[in-house]
Amino acid sequence: MKKRAYLTYPPELIREPLIYNVGHLYKVVTNIRQATVSGGIGLVALELDGEPDEIEKAINFFVEKGVKVEPIELDVVE
Repeated sequence: MKKRAYLTYPPELIREPLIYNVGHLYKVVTNIRQATVSGGIGLVALELDGEPDEIEKAINFFVEKGVKVEPIELDVVE
């Protein structure tokens, strides 16, 4: 299963390797589809590939760390 989401990082988390960590903590493959850092905020369009329960754990990891996670409508990234 693949799931795509926008991650919004607050300034204090921009330098943290959260995507790297989630790929090692959970059985998911991460694919950064688009990213930008400006004005002290980080935006990432991320694709997660794996079993549904592992993807859910990965998303919860981001939320618990303070990252805003928003699903991408229809899982489409241009």
